[in-house]
Amino acid sequence: MTDQLLTAPAPSGSDALPDGFLWGAATAAYQVEGAAAVDGRGPSIWDTFSRTPGAVRGGGTGDVATDHYHRYQEDVALMAELGLGAYRFSVSWSRIQPTGRGRADQRGLDFYRRLVDELLGHGIEPWLTLYHWDLPQALEDAGGWPARETAQRFADYAGLVHTALGDRVRTWTTVNEPWCAAFLGYASGEHAPGRQEPAASLRAAHHLLLGHGLASQAIRAGAGDPAVVLSLNLYRVEPATAEPADLDAARRIDGLQNRYFLDAVLRGRYPADVLADVAPVSDLAHVREGDLATIAQPLDALGVNYYSRLVAKAGAAAAGGRPGPAASGRLLAPAFPGSETVGFVRSASHRTAMDWEIDAGGLADVLVRIASDYPAPPLYVTENGAAFPDSLSADGRVHDRERTGYLAAHLAACRDAVAAGVDLRGYFVWSFLDNFEWAWGYDMRFGMVYVDFATQRRVVKDSALWYAESARRNAPAPLPDAPG
Repeated sequence: MTDQLLTAPAPSGSDALPDGFLWGAATAAYQVEGAAAVDGRGPSIWDTFSRTPGAVRGGGTGDVATDHYHRYQEDVALMAELGLGAYRFSVSWSRIQPTGRGRADQRGLDFYRRLVDELLGHGIEPWLTLYHWDLPQALEDAGGWPARETAQRFADYAGLVHTALGDRVRTWTTVNEPWCAAFLGYASGEHAPGRQEPAASLRAAHHLLLGHGLASQAIRAGAGDPAVVLSLNLYRVEPATAEPADLDAARRIDGLQNRYFLDAVLRGRYPADVLADVAPVSDLAHVREGDLATIAQPLDALGVNYYSRLVAKAGAAAAGGRPGPAASGRLLAPAFPGSETVGFVRSASHRTAMDWEIDAGGLADVLVRIASDYPAPPLYVTENGAAFPDSLSADGRVHDRERTGYLAAHLAACRDAVAAGVDLRGYFVWSFLDNFEWAWGYDMRFGMVYVDFATQRRVVKDSALWYAESARRNAPAPLPDAPG
């Protein structure tokens, strides 16, 4: 297997990305696997939440999703046809431990063995994520991520999966987007488990990071030479104006969205100003001696998930609010005292179907900031993509020109970051397949591959063909001519 982490690639031309740059695509277990009650899988918080009336648009669930559990061979064959170098997927914890504790269910492990073997047989590097938001419901019933024990249970689970797959999987992402799991799950309640408890959300954020640290130790205690990654969702945060109130609004958003996690993982401490901001909510007694040292052990790489920027505006009338990054406007107001006047400005620029502003330059800024301000390991863009209203054309194809332009702009931003000295080693499109998009159900299509959810038929979109050509060139390919 090609080692993507130990040897820093060098740029090879003005338009090219670094030699050895990894071109991949990503999914998550609950969003694609389906087979929700197959082979002993237990319920997760998303199984429960998606059945809550009004929680998910259209009443959708992940019971079937894109049936990746049964169609993984077809999907991996498509990845190979497109020339993907890596596939970033997550493991369903409740498929391995239906109650979140105890011995592993070999039927669950066998599925991931089959998937990994299929990937390796096609020359595709498996990038395994241990947690992408689907906590076993039994652990939520016992307190969920606000309970410290969940972090230890996560480490036990990590050890089980690594023992089973560590001989063929080198790259291990512990947690995907702890900000979302903590604050959308336990503060705003927009994601599973749907709780609106600000103090609990801060405990959850800490225990997710602690779980990352403990899982890292469990993985490294096993055989082989695993590479450990953590993926954070990060944003360029800007004030709407130079007024002091807007500057402070931006500081608050940036603090809890970005610096709270970056500082803990890369500096071994939480930012003092953020601790002061959240003091009215929590005395942080859950942060014990030695925790931050566990959280901040060295990473082999840091994953950056980037979708948009946030423009912060003081004033209760400021716009904002949707599942995803701008939901921070709602979770900070009124979830955290003193932040009830923080909101967001909606720009007039191009936006995705999720109503997220398209800001490719922000990706370069985020990557440069991490490399400049922190003792950062190598970086990967582990998620980047966009939802658009895709549909099958009369010719049977999906001409998603907007997505192609989006990907081209963000890959150009990656190239700009490399030119600025950032050690960026790969990029993963979100997502490989159209899927169950959390609280948006099946209304939002992020995939490079179109899925007819009624028949499960896959159709490769034009953006996937463009991405395949870009991977072959190791540089963004020319954009196709406009139709007509």
